[in-house]
Amino acid sequence: MVSSPFDTLLGQSTGIELLLRAVDCNRIAPAYLFVGPAGVGRRLAAAAFAELVLVHRSSVAENSQDIRRRIHQRNHPDLLWVEPTYLHQGKRITPAEAAELGIKLKSPPQIRLEQIRELARFLSRPPLEAQRSLVVIDQAETMAEAAANGLLKTLEEPGQATLILLAPDTHTLLPTLVSRCQCVPFSRLDPDTMATVLQRTGHEDILAQPEILAIAQGSPGQAIASWQQHQAIPTDLLQDLAQPPQNLRQALDQARSIAKELDTEAQLWLIDYLQHHYWQQVQVQAIPWLERLEQARRHLLGYGQPRLVWEVTLMDLVSGD
Repeated sequence: MVSSPFDTLLGQSTGIELLLRAVDCNRIAPAYLFVGPAGVGRRLAAAAFAELVLVHRSSVAENSQDIRRRIHQRNHPDLLWVEPTYLHQGKRITPAEAAELGIKLKSPPQIRLEQIRELARFLSRPPLEAQRSLVVIDQAETMAEAAANGLLKTLEEPGQATLILLAPDTHTLLPTLVSRCQCVPFSRLDPDTMATVLQRTGHEDILAQPEILAIAQGSPGQAIASWQQHQAIPTDLLQDLAQPPQNLRQALDQARSIAKELDTEAQLWLIDYLQHHYWQQVQVQAIPWLERLEQARRHLLGYGQPRLVWEVTLMDLVSGD
């Protein structure tokens, strides 16, 4: 029997202890920053913390299981879960909705100013069922500058609410945002804990994929996403990229194929894959290639034109400049 919502979260004892202590002492901070790599349990921790805050401090006579179900379905009236969105035909859609519709978008999703304004409106009313409202901002590092500045105003006066920001590290956010949050650390898992999580979630087949595990670096969520990306990318494209391009014509052809066949999320994964693959092949000689691929990642995350980014990157691998 699960005695705590955190019992299913493995390998994050420090963060769990901080959050449980805050609830037990009734000293819940206005804002938290769950900082650490993606895929190690930050979302699970946010949902578990929401369960503690909203279920055990609910003012309505409702079965706690029903409240938990609404929390995990993200339709509790006092919970708002904000995640990055794409703009498609003038409408915001989430990555999950884009995948369901079969839409491949060429720029990364981001948290937009309109979403922060909606957040502010959500917090402008008192909580309906619990003693406080709770907002989770997933992938907070994707906030545009205007959105980050708008959130800063909300953090200054959150009212009867707690905000949780999820980000890979403090350097990806404005220092003024970080200073208003209590940081809760999340770390990569050791191999045994990683194996346990993958087995519990029905992904034990990944344990036989050393290349995928190496890319994931102790993140079960990243391992699962990486394996799914690996299976979705055309095999002939991966084979073609197994070696750096030998001439400029080949570089341009590869860049065109990557930009045409892969969305931005797949392109970002491809960078991780190629960095690991090239390092395994030639190690020290591959260091300049790894640096150029890292530059490509920054340009893609900076909303650079994907085909141009890949053309420049792959031509650099040919010339060695």
